[in-house]
Amino acid sequence: MRGASVSVAGGPLGAAASAPARALRACVLEAPGVVRVAAGALPEPAAGQVRIALEGSGVCASNLPMWEGREWFTYPAPPGAPGHEGWGVIDALGEGVAGLAVGQRVAALSYAAYATHDLAAADAVVALPPALDGLPFPGEPLGCAVNILRRADVRAGDDVAIVGVGFLGALLCRLAADAGARVVAVTRRPFALEVARQFGAHELVPMDDHWRVVERVKALTGGRMCQRVIECVGLQWPLDLAGELTAERGRLTIAGFHQDGPRSVNMFLWNWRGIDVVNAHERDPQAYVAGMQEAVALVAAGRLDPSPLYTHRHPLDELGAAFEATRTRPDGFLKALVTTG
Repeated sequence: MRGASVSVAGGPLGAAASAPARALRACVLEAPGVVRVAAGALPEPAAGQVRIALEGSGVCASNLPMWEGREWFTYPAPPGAPGHEGWGVIDALGEGVAGLAVGQRVAALSYAAYATHDLAAADAVVALPPALDGLPFPGEPLGCAVNILRRADVRAGDDVAIVGVGFLGALLCRLAADAGARVVAVTRRPFALEVARQFGAHELVPMDDHWRVVERVKALTGGRMCQRVIECVGLQWPLDLAGELTAERGRLTIAGFHQDGPRSVNMFLWNWRGIDVVNAHERDPQAYVAGMQEAVALVAAGRLDPSPLYTHRHPLDELGAAFEATRTRPDGFLKALVTTG
């Protein structure tokens, strides 16, 4: 990785060097592997927007290319970017906003959440009920898990293979098990197999050798393979493996974020088995919000508890360390959060 050292420093944001009494603090990715925390004026919400005093944000693996550096990125990145998993308290309303109030705790779909404050469209925030007071709530990835399960069309009695158990895979184990499926967790890291068991997986398969995994799942399913397979890794081999684990007329759902170049697929296998292939990545903001709303209801009701999955927590000025943990995935790592408190 270029810029291997993590740099954290202070400095002004644009013309706001004289930092007002209530100032914005935001992380700025200056270059690959280099982040500083800078101060500036609080952004004012436009019509239809709210400003959120953030409590924190999750760190998404989709942010790693910007951290590591790719030729298509330009630096410095906008303050707070590319954080998009924030939650906090509304502290200002733009003109025309109805149904929301200053002081209301929310999760938001916003795009500069590595900061103390961010702006979001009023229809892109989801209220957090009192049952979630004091709990972190990175709404976007929790909503993604809900949407992925819906796109996978998991049904009671299905054999469902979850390929890759990190934060997302663990959530999907719980959601699929609660839907009445028999969950087969396939993952590389030994500790993650135990996490999968804790989150409802019925069968645990180490992802060590391609054909050993295939034969194990074949034995578990009486040769049928799995009616539903959800690939959560975003790399070539797990994608190949996921196809092999999918039954005839089964559904393969791509949940992993494939962002390091083209992929090849075994179209003969997919054709022969008549596999339905679904890309579960949403791009409609309202689909994200709907998933977030359902996730709020599930967590508030005690049906989904993501708290054991928040394994690494860092203050805002340690965003670089959070990125590095997300990149290197040390033993025990599932999800990093950065917090402002």
